[in-house]
Amino acid sequence: MTNRLEHLAEFRKILKDYHISEASKKILASTRLVLLVGPSSAGRNTIINALTKIGDYRFIVSDTTRQPRVNNGILEQDGVEYWFRTEEEVLAELHEGKFLEAALIHNQQVSGISLRELKRAQEEGKTAVNEVETVGAHKIVQIKPDASVFFVVPPSFRVWMDRMDARGKMHEVEKRRRMESAVKEFEAALTHRYYKYIVNDTFEHSVEQIHRYVTGGGSDTESQVHGRDVIERLLVQTQSYLNETPA
Repeated sequence: MTNRLEHLAEFRKILKDYHISEASKKILASTRLVLLVGPSSAGRNTIINALTKIGDYRFIVSDTTRQPRVNNGILEQDGVEYWFRTEEEVLAELHEGKFLEAALIHNQQVSGISLRELKRAQEEGKTAVNEVETVGAHKIVQIKPDASVFFVVPPSFRVWMDRMDARGKMHEVEKRRRMESAVKEFEAALTHRYYKYIVNDTFEHSVEQIHRYVTGGGSDTESQVHGRDVIERLLVQTQSYLNETPA
């Protein structure tokens, strides 16, 4: 089922100059925050699930305007994978500055992190963790420079395609749209210095790397050089795929 935004023009307008409220800024300043960024099917959700089992992290459930979908034969649940909300509800809270960030994704949906979810993590004394798009990550870093931002990528183009295909039959138009978005995401990861690269060869290794960094262990230079090399290769291969595949 393809998502469609009835208020696309209005979302574009408000997101172009969106500003969070002062209340959001106060909550954000005292909340530990981990952000996972990366292309579709990089494995961010699997990593987040593992981090929350450690006990020190709380998954921040994002709001989204899209419809629930079936993953591995199971329909997504409200309040678990996402809070599934109407376009009107999301627009109203955007106007009130009640989102930490929100982004227009593939011109089909709007998803973002609400203030109420950050409050829950703060009250529990846990580190808030979520996945965001590159635009959202950039905006958050501008107002919270101490956020830990990780760019997660698969170890190779072939593994990436296998993971994407494993999520279920996808129309070629949708696959192309996601790969076009990935090009922009790879470019952003190579441009901004606040990213820590995580090559998701196994989720156990990825979780260990992220937790070590968040708890003060830092990230080693070798893993960052390797991560950059992987992203550069993926960028070239994705561009080649798009050039060779009819639009």
